[in-house]
Amino acid sequence: MIDISESVMQFLLALIVVGPLVGAAAAFLPAPPGLKGKNPDQAVLRHGVVVTGVVLLAAIVLVLGFDHSRPARMQATTNLHWIPALDIRIHLGVDGISLPLLVLTALLTFLCALHSYFKMPAGPSPKAFVALLLVLESGTFATFAVLDLILFFLAFEMVLIPMYFLIARWGGEAGAARSASTRGGGRAAGGRTRAAWKFILYTLLGSVVMLLGLLLIGLKSGTFDMVALATDNGRGLTTSVQVTAVLAIAVGLAVKTPMWPLHSWLPDAHTAAPTVGSVLLAGVLLKMGTYGFVRIALPIAPEGMHTFAPYLAAFAVVGIVYGSLACLSLARKGNNGDLKRLIAYSSVGHMGFVLLGIASMTPTGVNGALFANIAHGLITGLLFFLVGALKDRYGTADLDTLAGATGAALYGSAPRFGALLAFGAVASLGLPGLAGFWGEMLTMFGAFDPAEGLSRPAFLTFMAVAGFGTLLTAAYLLIVVRRVCMGERRTNAEPVADVQGHEFAAWTPLVALTVLAGLWPAVLLGLTDPAVQKLLAGGKS
Repeated sequence: MIDISESVMQFLLALIVVGPLVGAAAAFLPAPPGLKGKNPDQAVLRHGVVVTGVVLLAAIVLVLGFDHSRPARMQATTNLHWIPALDIRIHLGVDGISLPLLVLTALLTFLCALHSYFKMPAGPSPKAFVALLLVLESGTFATFAVLDLILFFLAFEMVLIPMYFLIARWGGEAGAARSASTRGGGRAAGGRTRAAWKFILYTLLGSVVMLLGLLLIGLKSGTFDMVALATDNGRGLTTSVQVTAVLAIAVGLAVKTPMWPLHSWLPDAHTAAPTVGSVLLAGVLLKMGTYGFVRIALPIAPEGMHTFAPYLAAFAVVGIVYGSLACLSLARKGNNGDLKRLIAYSSVGHMGFVLLGIASMTPTGVNGALFANIAHGLITGLLFFLVGALKDRYGTADLDTLAGATGAALYGSAPRFGALLAFGAVASLGLPGLAGFWGEMLTMFGAFDPAEGLSRPAFLTFMAVAGFGTLLTAAYLLIVVRRVCMGERRTNAEPVADVQGHEFAAWTPLVALTVLAGLWPAVLLGLTDPAVQKLLAGGKS
């Protein structure tokens, strides 16, 4: 789009990855004279908005300078020796696969910082909150930008500690949806602490197993360079090594995705996390797992991936149906279903479509998986923003309370809010013309005609089960809209604020991008398809 030199592109990518870390350290410094605002808390929250805004601007310039005629080529690359004895390098770069994820991360983190400036979650020092948010952003950027297996692992783990503290120190009640007895400050703190520990233990244990697989690949091939390994396309690794490595790596990636049955940490983490924690957890952290499958497992160990592809697809479609049935149960009257918990379970189903596309090992399926990744980040990020605002207004996200005789009836009490919630719901169920449609359709097309050597009858069965899952998804989301948005307007009750200015600013980009990606899917597919074709062809464009 614009001609930017390679050195400037390298600087931009380095700024995107390292800039938030510098900003995190600066958050603990006193605000400069004239920028202190009304109080120190406001100054540090404004600092978070400025840093994430600068990073978002750098990401946009990176997109404008990206050579869109060659999205399969790694661009803005930096390749420096770090640990020569082990051939571990500081190797950064972006292509059509990673670029959309970088922009999504930059956008969602900026919107979360903006939201926090106006609605800081209850908890300790805002300085620590902003610093953790920026460290989380840096770790996510690094995961999508590094091209060395060891650096990938380090970046993959870097996000765990900040997310743990965001849940444990600024979160709410993890068990509120299940039992009224959990109410109370001490019990709420205990619930969020348990949810945070569950999150970090699951992901750490999975990561230890994943590290063994990464080390096996690096030691057997003689390099940890992901570009060289992808170009080799597994030719330097025996089938047994590939199978063992993919099994180990897939465990760690499946926990982070999360894939059924390794998903049980997710509902508690989402229910307990503050609004911005839920947005980032669903919007970008879950994508790290599926990105690892595409960037590492598919091109580096294709024979191992081919062996496990049917099992991955089977777990994926079970997750689609399981997540939808869990949401239907939570949406039913009398079940005390928490809306945050419901959206968390819906993520299990949506990420199942992503895994199904990856398991097909076809360009169509993998492109659909990458598209669904971005769509899920936009739509679920919007839904968590909305549910967080709903909880702020009514003091609860319990469906039975919201839908009771004195419930929300949002179309009457806050029509713009109700319209946005309905928009998020129909986008999430995959309405044609919105972003959620294309990812699910393409992943099922990939399952319809899987890669050579995979059982087509099995994948046709998986496709049919996934199609049934879309019907269940539509059912529970429409139930939620009917119960929360429809009904008689509350009488003799205090008026409820409709969409406010800062909420409009934070939510509008997500709505606009959901519509844009739905009406013009070539925006994403034009980036991802050449890169996916090259990846599956062993580095040959």
